[in-house]
Amino acid sequence: MSTTASGPPLDGATEQVAPHRSDRSPWNWLLLVGIVLPLIVPLYNKVEPTLFGWPFFYWFQLLLVGVGVLVTATVYRMTRRSTADRQAAKDAIARDRER
Repeated sequence: MSTTASGPPLDGATEQVAPHRSDRSPWNWLLLVGIVLPLIVPLYNKVEPTLFGWPFFYWFQLLLVGVGVLVTATVYRMTRRSTADRQAAKDAIARDRER
């Protein structure tokens, strides 16, 4: 049984293909803050100072959740495609569906 997969055109006609997406933005390095900080347990492995009766160990981890959300939202906003690129991608998808 033979199956054929349709790939991008090989004739060099790049205007018929969606714009290339590169995920190699320097903004992605910021995501390491939300990953590495919780792994450095000696940084927050203590009781004092307390916040509303909560030991530092717990409220600092809760704070890190907020930091992770802010970092992720910032990286998303700074690395998303421009409006023109998104429209070109939608047009390329529509052309592919017509085939």
